[in-house]
Amino acid sequence: MQSIYLDNAATTPLCEAAAKAMAPYMQAGSAAPFGNANSLHSVGRRAFSALEDARARVARALRAHRPDEIVFTACATESDNSAIVGMALGAHEKARLAGKHGPFNIVTSRIEHEAVLETQHMLRALGFEFRFVDNDASGRVTPDALARAIDENTLVVSVMAANNEVGTIQPTAELCRVAHEAGALFHVDAVQALGKVPISLKDWNVDAASFSAHKVGGPKGVGVLYLAAKTPYVAYMPGGGQEGGRRSGTQNVCGIVGAAAAIEFAVAEQPAYAQRARAMRDALYERLGAIKRVVPSVGVPAASEDFLPNIVNVCVRGFESQTLILQLDMRGICVSGGSACASGSLDPSHVLSALGVERALAQGELRVSIGVENTPDEIDAFYDAFVEAIS
Repeated sequence: MQSIYLDNAATTPLCEAAAKAMAPYMQAGSAAPFGNANSLHSVGRRAFSALEDARARVARALRAHRPDEIVFTACATESDNSAIVGMALGAHEKARLAGKHGPFNIVTSRIEHEAVLETQHMLRALGFEFRFVDNDASGRVTPDALARAIDENTLVVSVMAANNEVGTIQPTAELCRVAHEAGALFHVDAVQALGKVPISLKDWNVDAASFSAHKVGGPKGVGVLYLAAKTPYVAYMPGGGQEGGRRSGTQNVCGIVGAAAAIEFAVAEQPAYAQRARAMRDALYERLGAIKRVVPSVGVPAASEDFLPNIVNVCVRGFESQTLILQLDMRGICVSGGSACASGSLDPSHVLSALGVERALAQGELRVSIGVENTPDEIDAFYDAFVEAIS
């Protein structure tokens, strides 16, 4: 039975551009630059050249100010952790030198990815306070709400650009402005936004941003951390001093080259993809909303650009997510019950809890995430399988 894959917010199939870019590195005896990009000999210099070319391409695609603001990591989780902890330590050192004594705090929202939320344990152990800014029932954080949550001792603010479960898009540039006016640094987890909405790091004016290759057709095992020039930062992974001393460890040149190709392709295709996906999203919300026991997790008006174009999130009253996922899987449909990183948990989504969705209803969460290659016929097939599964 051929599967219909509708879990693209969890990961995406490798795109042709990335596969083609990586192919020479995957062949034994190939002339591709296999060397360690930090070695001084000719083989190492060729690998270094490929690495820096990829860095420049990613910087252009994300509209960074300059290539050396791009740091390659192993995944978005590492990028999130590195940004928040590294900037907190760097800003703390700067504040202490200025004669400030705290207690210092980090501010984020309750609907962040676990890669952001779980940093609170480390930060609290290091002596920082961890605070939350309020969101509304759709998951949006307003500039006024952020202004109320921060004070003169706030060092770092982290609010994601777009939510990975319900698709809410945040006013990143405005939130960043509020943080900067209070003297705080601003980090944005832009993993789900990449390839779905226009991204300009210059216009956002953020101090740090996180991205992931495998969410846009790139290989797993490559993340991107944007660190604006002169951002106070203490390396989260010390060692040999690679990536300008900001992320030690031998770079995965093959994966990074593939990531650059995938990111370029995703950015170029974004307008057309968003238009196609938004039409499928709206049609699916309309059809699912007509089923009595189905409740949309957030209200997404037709053609709305305030939510990601590719995510549909509903709760099915009287069902548990795991049951629905397995029933659909037996019918050849791949979807999720929310974040793939928490798929083994029986607890309701922390995102839906923060939106005020009742526990019993939230346990029936179902997320459909539409990819570049999905078609309206596949959405129809999902709908038919869904109706059959809950009958």
